[in-house]
This record gives sequence, structure tokens and C-alpha cells, in this order.
Amino acid sequence: MVIGVIKNERQLTQALERVRELVRKNPEPKGAVADEIKLLGLVISDYENAHHPIPPPQSVEMMSA
Repeated sequence: MVIGVIKNERQLTQALERVRELVRKNPEPKGAVADEIKLLGLVISDYENAHHPIPPPQSVEMMSA
């Protein structure tokens, strides 16, 4: 698989499916498989942070945690 910048939800879904597939086949990944999972994790995280940010907690939520 060629790993590149994720630009839309379809590509995000494909990347997530690829990670699931790799982890199912390789419960303890090593070498190239581990590298692919790590790279996919980075581009997935980058896309999600840009397009699905988690808002900071409100002060009331922080006090009750």
C-alpha cells in the first residue's frame, strides 16, 4: 500500500480498514508491517486532528474529573 496524506473521509476509512487488516493478521507486528501501521497511524491522526478536533473541556468538566 502506498501511504500518503489523507485528504477525505473515504481515504480515512480505507486507512482505518488497512490498519484493522494488518493488526488482525499480525497481532504482534514487526518490521515492515509495524512500520506500515505506525505510518498509517500518523496520517490518520493528522487528518483526525485537522478535521475532527476534540474540543477542550469546560472548566466545570475539569473540576468534576
